[in-house]
Amino acid sequence: MTHANHLNRLRVVGAVLVILTALITYRLISLQFGVDTAYFAERALTEYRYQVTVRPPRGELYDRNGVLLATNTLEYEIGISPVLILDRETTARQLAEVLGFSEADLMEDMSSPEPYVLLMRPAPATIGQRLLEMDLDGVSISPIPRRYYPHGSMASHVMGFVNYDGDGFYGVEGYYNAMLGGQAGIGDESRIPFEATAGDAWRNGANLYLTIDSEVQFLAEDTLAQAIRESGAKGGTLIVYQPQTGEILAMANEPRFDPNTFFNQSAQSFVNPAISEQFEPGSTLKALTMAIALENGVVEPDSTYQDNGVIEVGGLPIYNWDRASHGTTSMTTLLGKSLNVGAATLSLMLGPTRFYAGLDAFGLGKPTGIDLQGEVPGSVRRPGNSNWFESDLGTNAFGQGLAVTPMQLVVAFGALANDGLLMQPHMVRMRVEPDGTQVAFEPTVVGRAISPETSRELTRMLANALESEASAALVDGYRIAGKTGTAQIPLPGGYDPELTIASFVGYGPIGDPQFVVLVKLDRPTVSPWGSQTAAPVFGYFVKRLAVLMEIPPDDVRLAASR
Repeated sequence: MTHANHLNRLRVVGAVLVILTALITYRLISLQFGVDTAYFAERALTEYRYQVTVRPPRGELYDRNGVLLATNTLEYEIGISPVLILDRETTARQLAEVLGFSEADLMEDMSSPEPYVLLMRPAPATIGQRLLEMDLDGVSISPIPRRYYPHGSMASHVMGFVNYDGDGFYGVEGYYNAMLGGQAGIGDESRIPFEATAGDAWRNGANLYLTIDSEVQFLAEDTLAQAIRESGAKGGTLIVYQPQTGEILAMANEPRFDPNTFFNQSAQSFVNPAISEQFEPGSTLKALTMAIALENGVVEPDSTYQDNGVIEVGGLPIYNWDRASHGTTSMTTLLGKSLNVGAATLSLMLGPTRFYAGLDAFGLGKPTGIDLQGEVPGSVRRPGNSNWFESDLGTNAFGQGLAVTPMQLVVAFGALANDGLLMQPHMVRMRVEPDGTQVAFEPTVVGRAISPETSRELTRMLANALESEASAALVDGYRIAGKTGTAQIPLPGGYDPELTIASFVGYGPIGDPQFVVLVKLDRPTVSPWGSQTAAPVFGYFVKRLAVLMEIPPDDVRLAASR
């Protein structure tokens, strides 16, 4: 840099400093001699005390029939500024009457050297509003917008919750947080309820109508809680799904939590087992293995195989659950007796390429894309993965060595019920904007797992298999298709020698499927078998579900169609 350039830069910097000094001096003189201090006091009061960024009312949640599931209310934070309290005895007595505190404790709080002492948070609206009317010196009553769930823990994992900052977490509240939360603006904190003063930025949250039917949800939760008590299970899940639309009519989990008191719950209680916890599905997967085999033409519904009670795959011997051989066995008997050797035989006939392509087509090993926060993809090892072994081809065929979420399994069975079409599962049926505009969420096909012909053939086979075994899942008046599952629980170095995950997934009526229902019981103690624990729960539940959904018995429906 030349000497001339250096001097020029110094002159520029010097000029800037002179201007800034002049501005600061002018400001100081104007403040000292010529300024209307009342004006500045009023401006500070207006701009800094009252004008704050305020969240708009959060959109409400309703069930599919308009039953309110989540709304907004006000609670309060009650505190004191001891230095501003002139008559401590009188103030302590008045606060004690409203808050239920002792006067002695309040007097001690008022002697604190701290500028602010918190007394209660949250305080009910009745307490906050009464103190506002009393207008006590030195007592601060700050409104806290709160989310309120009128049905408590019902559908808690579907709802999620909203924290004190107005942010949604988990479930619908988390997934649709931006849509429900609207757009914040500048508001007047002295007004209750808050009012916006900067119009363009402010936008109320949208209301959402969920696919949930509150009556079906209540029945699902009540049935599941009873099943857990009777089976000695540690927890469980029950899902009701409409196969033609992808709508979820109920999603029940135990244990539940109360979103109104999220601050008293453990973080683990917020996790939705239906979408966020994976398990080995066990024998329920045999229905998908059979569907893939039928679709690829390696067997027909009337095909048979020789069941010797054991088959070796990749050097691993695979046995039937009963350790018995069943001789010449039909495909329907394979499903009815839930034979591991038969399922492994089918996967060997398919080979790894066709078998795993079939699992892909059913959506296993990837998220369903359901509009709830926290979904996990499950786990399916495939040839080429470092941890895949040839024996996996045999064990995966009967649901061991791979993992799914309950939601993935429901969606896959939905394809069996829906002529092979895989639907996008969703929890929101309609959005209503603040201006009243309604936006419906349309059913979306995400793929075809099998042909309509395979779907109908397999459905008949599953129904026949249940009937031949006199399954406890059967429902008088309705033909049902479904499959039990008894899954071992992986542990480091092997499987739990005693405890299992028992399940049943079924759909019906088979001529016109209106529902898919999954029942999953975690670690039942009265029996490890899905046929003895989960299947009876399915039968009990579907009998009542048919009434709620107004599904006529098969003979009435068929007579009407004729």
